[in-house]
Amino acid sequence: MTRRVAVTGIGVVAPGGIGAPAFWDLLSHGRTATRGITLFDPTGFRSRIAAEVDFEAADHGIDEETAARCDRYIQFALVAAREAVRHSGLDLAAADAWRTGVSLGTAVGGTTRLEHDYTAVSGKGAWWDVDHHPAGPYLHRAFTPATLAASVAEDVGAHGPVQTVSTGCTSGLDAIGYACHAIEEGLMDVCVAGASDSPISPITVACFDAIKATSANNEDPAHASRPFDARRDGFVLGEGAAVLVLEELEHARARGATVLCEIGGYATFGNAHHMTGLTTEGLEMARAISVALDHARLDPTEVDYVNAHGSGTKQNDRHETAAVKRVLREHAYRTPMSSIKSMVGHSLGAIGAIELVACVLALLNQVVPPTANYENPDAECDLDYVPRTARERKLRTVLSVGSGFGGFQSAVVMSRPPETARTKVRTV
Repeated sequence: MTRRVAVTGIGVVAPGGIGAPAFWDLLSHGRTATRGITLFDPTGFRSRIAAEVDFEAADHGIDEETAARCDRYIQFALVAAREAVRHSGLDLAAADAWRTGVSLGTAVGGTTRLEHDYTAVSGKGAWWDVDHHPAGPYLHRAFTPATLAASVAEDVGAHGPVQTVSTGCTSGLDAIGYACHAIEEGLMDVCVAGASDSPISPITVACFDAIKATSANNEDPAHASRPFDARRDGFVLGEGAAVLVLEELEHARARGATVLCEIGGYATFGNAHHMTGLTTEGLEMARAISVALDHARLDPTEVDYVNAHGSGTKQNDRHETAAVKRVLREHAYRTPMSSIKSMVGHSLGAIGAIELVACVLALLNQVVPPTANYENPDAECDLDYVPRTARERKLRTVLSVGSGFGGFQSAVVMSRPPETARTKVRTV
C-alpha cells in the first residue's frame, strides 16, 4: 500500500510575524515587513533594505547557553520546530525515536557568525595572520551547515535520518520533499522538516549588490518588493524559518491527530545552464511541476492556487510565468498565483518552507494571500497575481514552486484531505 504523507503541525519565524497566527495575520491583510536594514550599518551598499525578524531569543524560550552556541538561523529553527511539534500534539518523548527524522534546509548556514568572528580574529580584515583568541568558543559550529539539523534533532530527540539540505533558494522545498520521499519509502514515520536562514549581513548584501539582484528602492522599502510588477527591480533580502511536522498518514490517524493537509507530490530538476541565469522558456520548472503533479496523481486542471517563487527579478518572474502556462495551459489563466515575498522578502533557503506554511494556512482558511505592491501589469507576466488584497477561494489543491541559484527548480503539491472540514488556524 502506498504510504501517504500528512502535515500535522506548523511553526514559523518570519518578518512581521513570529508564530503561525501572527504570520497569517500579516499575509491575509497584505501588510509588508520590508524596511531599512537595522542589523548592521548598511551605509555604502547599493541595496540597504531587508525584511528582518524582530527576534529576542529569551522571549521565545531560548536560554543563554543555547543562544551562545547557536547562530541566529539555528535559534529561528528551534523556535519554529518547537511550535510545530506543539501544534501537532505529537509526544516525541513517547514516539519511536529511531523512526523520527529531521530534514532541514539552508542556503548560507552560519554566515552571520562566520562573518562576525572573522572580523574579530582578523582585526576587521586588516590582518592576514589571524589571532584566534577573539573568536567565540562555538565558531566551529558555524563552519558546517550540518549543525542546523543536528541541533534540532537533539532538541526534539530524533534518532532517525537527520540531514541538512543546501540547494540554494530551493533548500526549504527540497528538505521537505526529501522528507516526504523518506516517509513514503518507509524509512521513517515522522519527520520534523523545514528550513532556516539568517543571511542579512554585509557579505551577503555585497554578494547580491555585485550582481544587482536586489532592489535598490531604498527610499520606499515598504513597497520595494514588487513581484510580477512591470516596475520591479529585484528582490528584497529576508530571513526566517519554517518547520512542518510530517507524518505517515495512518500513523497520524492512529493517534487521533488533526491532519492539516497532505503532501502528495514533489519534484526537482536542474537546468545545467548558469549559476544565476534562467532559460526564458521555463522548461525545467515546467518539468518539476509536471512530475510533482504526476506524483500526486493529479491533473493540472485540479490546481486551485499557485504559490509562486515570485522573487521580483525580471528574469525569474517571466520564467515561472512561462512554466506555469506551459503545464496548466488555459487553466493557468483561471488560477490565482501570488508571491508572499512581496510581504516577507526573500529569505533564501528558508523561503520555500515559509511559503509551504503559507500554503497550509491558505488551505485551512480557504484564502489566497495577495501579491502586495502589484500595481503595474507586465505584458510578459499576464496571469492572475492576486494584487494587493487577499481573496477568498475554494481551495482543494495548491502548488508551490521554487527557483534557486545553480539552476535548481522544485515543486511541491499539497491538498486538503476529503474529510477535512473548513478550519481556521489554531493558536499554538
